[in-house]
Amino acid sequence: MATLQASSFLSSSCSATSSSSCRRGTIAARINIPKIQKKKISLPILIQRRGISEHEQFSNKTIEELLSPSRILSDTNDSPDLLVIEKLYAIKEAVADRVEMHRNIGEQRSQWNSMLLTSINGITLAAATISGIAASSGAGGDSILGLKMSSTLMYLAATGMLTIINKIQPSQLAEEQRNATRLFQDLHNQIETTLSIGHPSAIDVKEAMDKVLALDKAYPLPLLGVMLEKFPSSVEPAVWWPQEHRRQPKRASDNTENKWNGWNGKLEEEMKEIMGVLGRKDQEEYISLGKKALKLNKLLAMSGPLLTGLAAIGSMFIESSPSHGSNLAAILGIVGGALASVVNTVEHGGQVGMVFEMYRSNAGFFRYMQESIESNLTETEMDRRENGEVFELKLALKLGRSLSDLRNLAASSSLKAEDLDEFGSKLF
Repeated sequence: MATLQASSFLSSSCSATSSSSCRRGTIAARINIPKIQKKKISLPILIQRRGISEHEQFSNKTIEELLSPSRILSDTNDSPDLLVIEKLYAIKEAVADRVEMHRNIGEQRSQWNSMLLTSINGITLAAATISGIAASSGAGGDSILGLKMSSTLMYLAATGMLTIINKIQPSQLAEEQRNATRLFQDLHNQIETTLSIGHPSAIDVKEAMDKVLALDKAYPLPLLGVMLEKFPSSVEPAVWWPQEHRRQPKRASDNTENKWNGWNGKLEEEMKEIMGVLGRKDQEEYISLGKKALKLNKLLAMSGPLLTGLAAIGSMFIESSPSHGSNLAAILGIVGGALASVVNTVEHGGQVGMVFEMYRSNAGFFRYMQESIESNLTETEMDRRENGEVFELKLALKLGRSLSDLRNLAASSSLKAEDLDEFGSKLF
């Protein structure tokens, strides 16, 4: 701490000559400050060497290259396009919404089938019972007339309802919606995979849009105007994929091993054999089963309304007095109603329409597999094909086989060809 010492001397008897000096006063001050010791601080000496200067030159050159317009443009091209990603997310949301819609409508139409089946059978059996009571009753006049009218009206109502239900086939409608739900869910998973790995492009957006529109066309939601034909003149496999297959984008091959993109001559021959098996065995088998199911469904669909119509006519001519014509009318009214209930139960309880749609969809699945194999084999540029090893793995999983089992199937087909008894798929 500094010590300030001051001394002021003022004389009371100052002379006139020193009066000015007395007025100013004299202040003597001394400040004592502790001395700061000077210490030397050692700092690292920066020696400019030749290597350091070269590094600085290289760093400056690298920065210039990174900031060059051509480098920025190339980095921009390598980065994912945000607009493409936004479009894929929009399609993904629409697909998720369709999954929920088809699931809800499928459940609704399945309930239609069960409720209409129960209602029509109840009406038909009630009308047959009334016809029997009218035929066995000894009453006449207004009593027998009321029973006859009740039975006839109930049969006519059942005939009209059967005609409608046989036209729309609720069990087949429910199966269509179940297939649509599964396929839209599969498309949703594909879009998620595209967004998770790799850089999505505008081609992926177009492909996803085409698949959505193809599924909308294959499995429409409305009943009027665009409903699928339930009794087609010929059985064709279901088609739910775009018919115009896009070419795969080229993949960069860094070495000779990747040049063939997982394909070789042996794998191509195996794929050709498997494609032949799927066409000769699996697809043809389900087409044949679909034709049988369609014939049975047509027969049942015509028999139900015909039997209830005949039963309505028979119930109109029932008489209380026994006669040959009255007995025949009573038999027609009672037996016709019972047979109509049996036919209706077999058709809609057994869901024959659903079975037909299942066979048609399975045949479509095998056609899709054949077209997928063919589109890869016909592509001459290997780097535009789907990777051969990945494609073989996907095919084996979809057919319910291991890779070795798939190769054994191809070997057996090459040896036996038309005489092969084994089917390509082990799932269905």
